[in-house]
Amino acid sequence: MSLRAAFIGIVILLGQLILAPAMALEPLPHPSGPVLLSVSGKIAVGNTPGGRAEFDLAMLQSLPQSRIVTSTIWTDGMQSFEGVLVSDLLARLGAKAVEINATAANDYAIRIPVSDATAHGALIAYAANGAPLPPQNKGPLWIVYPYDQDEALRTERFLAQSIWNLETMSLD
Repeated sequence: MSLRAAFIGIVILLGQLILAPAMALEPLPHPSGPVLLSVSGKIAVGNTPGGRAEFDLAMLQSLPQSRIVTSTIWTDGMQSFEGVLVSDLLARLGAKAVEINATAANDYAIRIPVSDATAHGALIAYAANGAPLPPQNKGPLWIVYPYDQDEALRTERFLAQSIWNLETMSLD
């Protein structure tokens, strides 16, 4: 093989490695049910004219599913939370953010470092113990960490990030 052919092969391979993630992002469908979560900011894929990504429950359930079994300071005993990992949501949107500005229905807002959420397995939960999270009981969406896995997750830093009644995320 000539040096030129090898160089061309390397350039093609690098191009595929760089472009493959962007090409792999399929268009995001439009919600058919009530919008539970609106994501804006540094995302590559949206489904609104403004570039936001809006999700109904079925769309969240179509993402890779995860479960956390943990106790919390807000509930009694062990709880089984079902939902989508923040890292999976960000990957689906092609997000390039370092911070999540999360806002709840009651206007509670918190800045969550993406590194906190992804390194510690933060889950956007929409169900607990097999039942949907109702709005009057921290739902329909609640960011939950596996609090029992690491004592650091039971500190004010992570407890404050455990936003319930989550409605919007703006990615910076």
